[in-house]
Parts: sequence; C-alpha cells; structure tokens
Amino acid sequence: MTAQSGTSRGDSTTWQFIGGLALLVALGLNLRPLLAAASPLMEEIRLATGLSYTVLAWLTTLPFLCMGGVALASGRLQAWLGEQRGIALALVAIAVACALRQVNGSGTTLLATALLGGAGIALIQALVPGLAKRRFGRRMPLAMGVYSAALMSGGGLSAWASPWLASLGGWQLGVGLWWVPALITLLAWVWLSRRPRAPESAWVALVGPRPWRLPRAWLLALYFGVINAGYSSLVTWLPVYYRELGWSASSSGQLLAWMTIFQVIAALAMPILAQRQSHADRRWLLAVSLLAQLTGYLGLILLPGQGALVWVAIAGFGLGSSFSLGLILALDHLSDPRAAGRLAAFMQGFGFMLNALSPWISGALREATGGFLFAWVLLALGAAAMLLVTLRFNPRDYPRVMAGAVERS
Repeated sequence: MTAQSGTSRGDSTTWQFIGGLALLVALGLNLRPLLAAASPLMEEIRLATGLSYTVLAWLTTLPFLCMGGVALASGRLQAWLGEQRGIALALVAIAVACALRQVNGSGTTLLATALLGGAGIALIQALVPGLAKRRFGRRMPLAMGVYSAALMSGGGLSAWASPWLASLGGWQLGVGLWWVPALITLLAWVWLSRRPRAPESAWVALVGPRPWRLPRAWLLALYFGVINAGYSSLVTWLPVYYRELGWSASSSGQLLAWMTIFQVIAALAMPILAQRQSHADRRWLLAVSLLAQLTGYLGLILLPGQGALVWVAIAGFGLGSSFSLGLILALDHLSDPRAAGRLAAFMQGFGFMLNALSPWISGALREATGGFLFAWVLLALGAAAMLLVTLRFNPRDYPRVMAGAVERS
C-alpha cells in the first residue's frame, strides 16, 4: 500500500511537472506573434494603411518599450494583481489586441494594439521567471529553456504562417488570427490556476533595498540588454542587408526562419547543459554563447556572401542561448522565488529598452554610412565587451553582491 502511494505521488509529481512545462510552452508561444506576424506583410500593410516605413517600425519598437516599462513596474503590478490574475489579464490583452487587428486594419488600430498587446507580453515576461523559480526549483534551468524555445518558436511560426493566412483572407487575417491561441491559453491558465492561493503572509516580503539600489542589478540589466541587442537588429535589418547584396526578397526573408531554428535549438540545449551542472556557475556557457554571436557578426562583416547560412545559424545559436541563459543568470542570484523574479523583471526592463534602441541605432548607422558594416561592427564590439563582463558572474560572490536584497518580515 505504501509503495502504491509512493508511486501515485511520484506519478502525480511527474504529471505536474509535464503540465507545468506545457503551460510554459503555451505562454511562450503567445509572446511573439504580435511582433513577427506583421513582418512578412509590411508591404501589404503599408499600401492598405498609407503608413510610412518609419511609422511601421513602431509596430516592433512599441512592444519592446512596453516590455521594458511594464517589467520595471512588475513588482507593484504583481502585488496589486497577483500572479494568477496578472497572467490572465495579460493573455486577455494579447487576445484583444490581435482580434482588433483582424476586424479593424487602420493605422491607428495597429499602433494602439502594439501598445496593448505589448503590455500583455511584457507582463507575462515579467512574471514567468519568478513562476518558474518557484514551481520548478532545481529544474528551473530546464523550464526556462523550454519557455525560451517556445517564445522564439512562436515568432518563427507566426512569420511563416501569416502570409499563408493572408492569402486566404487578407493581411488582417494574417496579423489578427493569433487571438485564437491566446484565448485557448487563457482558458487553460484559468482552469489550471483554480487551486487555492497561498496567503500573502506566506510570501517573503521585499523590504530591503530595491533592485535599482543594487549595482549588480544594473550590471545584469546592461548585460542582458547588450547580449540580446543583436536579435532586434537582425530581425529588422538582416533581410534588407542581403537584399542590398543582390538576394531576392524570399531568399533574404528565409534567413530569419533559418536563424529561428538555431535560436530554438540553443534555447533548449544550453539550459539542459546548465541543468546538468552541479553548481550555478554559468560563465562558460555564456562565454560560448557570446563567442557564437561574435563569430556570426564577423562572418557578416568579412564574408557575407560566402557561407551566409553558416554565419546566420551561428549568430542565431548565440542569440537563442543568450536569452535563456541571461534569465537563468538573474534567477541564480537569489534563492527566494519572488525576490529572484523581481530582480529578473528589473533586468528585463532596462534590457528590453536597450533592445528597442538597437534597430534604430543600426538604421541610423546605415543612413550615415550607406551600409550595415558599422552596425555589425557595433554588435561585435558589444559581444566582445560582454565576454569580459561575464567573468564577474562568479556564484561565490552572489551572497555578497546581493546582501540585504531580501529580508523577512
């Protein structure tokens, strides 16, 4: 009888773990279609709305700015809404934003929904790290890898599917139908979150220094922003770069899908390696990720025509692993899930603001110099600089640099 009870509890725990991972996948898949679905349809959107390319760029920039701003306010938002209601409200915002795009294709609606959906995306991204830290414990690196891979897959899937959807019902269907998976995920989240919540007094209260008072929090924010800045620049300008080198529109666009494949592989593989570590020293994994980025950028600079698929694949691998490992790095700094989640939210807040600036800086360099050479050089210099910063993340120093971050009340 005891053995059967133990087996039952083990099976229950296994199914809870699998169910938790499935929920993270569902959440991640909903976080990029609002951004990526419009990219292949920009010309159709421009002709239908009359918006200039400069204004259309805000469809990507506004969500990234929202990600930064909402992440910085996530501590207050979580205290006000709670985790369950916060994620539910975020999914509602994403679903409503996509649905509005399907029924109203005006330029004003597109920009307004970029803000609304971006706020929903940002709230989920701010809450998930703490959720993963609390729910998965020692298996948190694996959980964050699965979540990161799903997030990137959602972007690649929507960019691939939106032109096909547009051929069936117009560009509004291509950018708007993504309310369906958001609604399905919302229903699943509400159903799975029906368990009684722990009373607020059971949580550890953050009454010590806020993240912005800790030098390490600012270093993490700068680090996360720079190691992920290449993603927004490559998504925006990589096809344009190869169009200028004589590639066709379809061939240059397929490079992004190719890059996404290796982002997903890295987002899964590197956290699995981190999971196998008996300690929390992520420096060598981060160094490999940054070296991959640096290699990819140098390939784009020196030999862009030869081995383009190789350079894009290597850069994509580096970017995919940098995102997931960057989140794990922040969560490693504190053992308390709520405090670690708040630190990760602060890091993402300023990091995503840097990500929002990256394509604009690259575009300004393109305008000033007539090419993208200096844009790739700047990304390469950023990766090289962060390789040096990586040396500072010795887990033995975490108790010292985070001293006083959390106190029990």
